[in-house]
Formats: sequence, structure tokens, C-alpha cells
Amino acid sequence: MDLISKHNIVHRYEKRKLLIAVNCVAGLAIFFFGYDQGMMGSVNVSIDYGVNRMKYGHIDPEAKQVVVDNSLLQGGIVSVYYLGTLLGCMVGGWIGEKIGRIKVMALGCVWAILGASLQTSAMNADWMICARLINGIGTGMLNVIVPVWATETASHTSRGQFVAIEFTLNIFGVVVAYWLGFGCSFVDDGYSPFVWRFPIAFQIIPLIFLLCIVWFFPESPRWLVKVGREAEARYILGRLRGEDEYGLAEAEFQDIRNVAELEKKSGKVNSYFHMFWDVMPKKIGGGSSGKLHIGRRVQLVIWLQILQEWIGIAGVTIYANDIFNQAGYSVFKSRWIAGINDIFYMFSTLIAVFTLDRLGRRVTLYWGCVVMGVSMFLAGGFSRLSQNNANDEYLKGAYGAAGASFTFLFTFGFGATWLTVPWLYPAEIFPLQCRAKGNAWGVVGWSIGNGWTVLLLPTMFKNISEKTFYVFGACNVISIPIVWALYPESSQRTLEEMDLLFASDSWWNWDAEKTFARLKEENPDLVNAARARQTSVAGGAGGEMGGGRKNRAMSLVPGEKAGSEGSEEGGEKVG
Repeated sequence: MDLISKHNIVHRYEKRKLLIAVNCVAGLAIFFFGYDQGMMGSVNVSIDYGVNRMKYGHIDPEAKQVVVDNSLLQGGIVSVYYLGTLLGCMVGGWIGEKIGRIKVMALGCVWAILGASLQTSAMNADWMICARLINGIGTGMLNVIVPVWATETASHTSRGQFVAIEFTLNIFGVVVAYWLGFGCSFVDDGYSPFVWRFPIAFQIIPLIFLLCIVWFFPESPRWLVKVGREAEARYILGRLRGEDEYGLAEAEFQDIRNVAELEKKSGKVNSYFHMFWDVMPKKIGGGSSGKLHIGRRVQLVIWLQILQEWIGIAGVTIYANDIFNQAGYSVFKSRWIAGINDIFYMFSTLIAVFTLDRLGRRVTLYWGCVVMGVSMFLAGGFSRLSQNNANDEYLKGAYGAAGASFTFLFTFGFGATWLTVPWLYPAEIFPLQCRAKGNAWGVVGWSIGNGWTVLLLPTMFKNISEKTFYVFGACNVISIPIVWALYPESSQRTLEEMDLLFASDSWWNWDAEKTFARLKEENPDLVNAARARQTSVAGGAGGEMGGGRKNRAMSLVPGEKAGSEGSEEGGEKVG
């Protein structure tokens, strides 16, 4: 394949080895995302950072800790990062549809390296705010494009496992950030600038490595089909699926090509505004995507990410030290117990690696809500009992320890379920013509959810104390019927089948499933990759799926059958 650089690893590896290589690069990007999130926890409590440079607090001489005087400034420095991710994801999604997934990943690295360098050298709050914004833009670009690239290269039977592994590395990044910051806090008794400058600078290392190696990896075959580079797409897809399973790769290629053509006919406008406004009635400019129902998908991914934050992870992460302090542990012991909780959190993500594709997205979210909801209600209850027995050290510590144990159970449930699905689902369900932009809407929801909770949580914990955990528990309860009624199952379905899954005019999941089954029956030639794999596994000859069949005109309208166009497909290149 002369069109692809001879240095690209697609020529050297195929099938599992190539997929593992792709997963490692995607995982490295997600590792940076986790590290960047976890880093500020230790930076914020640095004496030189908070007192001498950012000037939002003073030193407690006895505890040798920063006492925050200007919480608005401290919170503003942290939260401006999420404004950056919001801008970055929108820009990354837009240019990702034009220049491809690989180039956007490289561009995101450049922005993030620039932002990290400026943060490392920051001398005051204004400098730091600008640096955090730039760093957030780079992170947003990586967040929006990496899951799309990963899902577009993975097989539909292992797509969830593929992304779940990456989010294990995401939490590994959080763990590395926490313990690196914890270790640096002992340098010069915590007074040295090294305490905060080194953890910030450390993120530049994986970013430079990612920027150097990403050029040697294959572009998404689906994006290549979209822009008309079909010969490259067919070759890369063949290498991803394996030369010995040419029929499966060819069937998948034909599915991508068929659906890409169908999407061009079904949807007209794919700007961010039209995607968002599409959910509105046609009388006021909605419905521009026709039977693709892109506006509905946008709403689903935004609210799934917002729910992810409101089921409690932000509260448990931010206030973990306070929860452990309430259990009677010292400040030092509370910090390393919180670090142990992060490690426990990381290992819990491995459960999703082995269950996400087997149980499906919906069941995974269900059982996660049950575990987390119970944990939040009990954590709140034991916290209240601990406060009610403040004069009895034994009971106070016992109830506090019981409440703290449920934070471990909560992070276990979240890591195994809700951590991955809200990031995977947006990368799966959007049409090829706007998949990167669609995933950007998911990152928008994440940014809104994070900003919302970070803004409100201090007030909530101050005014209603442990009852905040009851709010989180209630959100878990509410999430179950929401997922059951509105979110169709995407597991074990190809990306090309998603247009059929959302073709129904009804928002209800049961109607979506009925329409999906009917359209598959009426358009047997539209998607064949899943059937080809089933045939291959059963011992059939999957190699004939890609050639010599009639090309029919397809439709996303149930009951609307189109006639045969009579053209033969096959040969070296599809015209």
C-alpha cells in the first residue's frame, strides 16, 4: 500500500497485535487525562503555590498547611481548565471531521504541552489561569478524538473491552498523580517550589512521547471512507481484522460504505448548532437530520455525562480526606488512605474490561447504580451517626469508619460501571459523518457536569452536610429508569447499525428496538459485518460476504422498500 507511509506500523502488525498497539497509544492519551485531573489535588495544598505564588491563602504554622482565604480564586484556577476542555472538544470535534483523527491527536498534544509548560513556570494567578485554559484546550481535543479513534478501529464484539482498558490507564494516571504529589510534599518539609512544579511538569513526558509516536499509527478506516480514501481504508481494515479473515473485513468495509452513502442522503446539515437544535420541531428549524435523529443522540450523551457526575463521584473524590478525617484518622493517615482508595478504584475498572461487552451497556449501568446508591445512602447515614455521637470517641470513630468503608464500595461500583460507559456510548452511537462532533457533545456534558458539581458541592456540604450523600443516592435511583426507558443497547452492534437503532421517531427504547429489528429485516444488504462474523464463528464461509452481491437502495423508513439498482460490487476498488 504505497499511499500509507512505509514506517506506519499497519504494515508490520495485524489483528490482535495491531489492535493492542492502537490500544496502548489510546491508553497513553487517556493516562494523561487522568493524571492531569488528579494532579491539582496535591498542587492546591502546596505552601509555595497557594501562599507565595497564587496568594489565595496563608500558612497554618502548627499544621504546616495552607489555609484558604480566597476560595473563589482557588476554585477559579481549577475550574477554568474545564472551560478549556469545553472549547477544545468543540474545536477538536470540528477539525477531526476535516483532517482526521491522528492529526487532531497530535494537535491536542501540542496544546497540552504548551499549557503544561506554562503551568510549570507560572509565577502568579493570572499566569496560571491562562496556562490552565490552554492545557484544558489540549485535553479537550484528546478527550473528544481518542475514544472515537479507538471505537472506529476496534471490532464490535470487543469495543467495550477496548475502551475499558484505556480507562483503567486513566485511573492509573490519577493514582500516579496522587502518589507523586504525596511523595513530593516531603521535599524541604513541603515549602519547596519543587513540591508543585515537578508534578505539573511530569505530564509533559507522556505528551511528548505520544506526539512522537502517533504519526506511525493508522488513521481510522471509517474516516478514510468518509473522505473518499477507500483503498487506504480497505487495506487498514484488512490488517486490523487479519488477512486470514478477509471476508469479515470486506463485509465491514461494505457496511461502512453503504451507511456512509445512506447518511449523506438522510442528513443534510451537521454543524454544532444544527446537531443540537435538531431535536426541536421542524416548524422552528429542527429535524434537519431526518431519520438519523442526531438531536436525540446529542441530548442522550450530554445528560449521560451529567448524570455521571451527579451520582456522586465528584463528592467522594473531592471530600475523601474529610470523610476519612471524620472517621477519626489523622491528616497524614487520611491522605494515604485516600491514596489506597484510588488504587482500589483503579483495579475495579478491570471488572468492566471483562463484563462490559458480555453484560452490555444498560445492565452495567443498572448494577452500578444499585451498588453506588446503596453506598451513598449508607455513607450518609453512618456520617450522621458519627456526628450524633461526637462525645463518644469509640462510637464516633466506629460509625465514621463504617461510613468511610462505603466510599471504597462506591468507588468500586463506579470504576466497574459508570466510569467507562458515558465515555464509550457517545463514541459509538453517532453517524460516521459527524461522529467526532457527536463525541464532542459528550465532552460538553462532562464539562458541564464537572463545573456544575464543583461549583455547588461546597455550598451543599456546608448547608446540608451529610444529606448531600442522600442527593447522590437519589440520583442513582433516578438514573435506573432513565437508562431503561431512553438508552438503547449498543453492545454487540456494529457502528453502522446505530443508524438503524435510532431510526425510530419515538424516544422510547422499546420502540427503537422494534424499529431496529424491522429495518434489519427490510434492508438485509445494509449491514453484513455482524452476520459475517456469526457465520465465520459458526464455521461458514465468511469470505463471500464482500463480493458479487447486488447493491440495493437502502432506507431508514420502516416499510419503505427500494428496488435493486442492479450494480455488481467486487474487484479491487469500489467506485
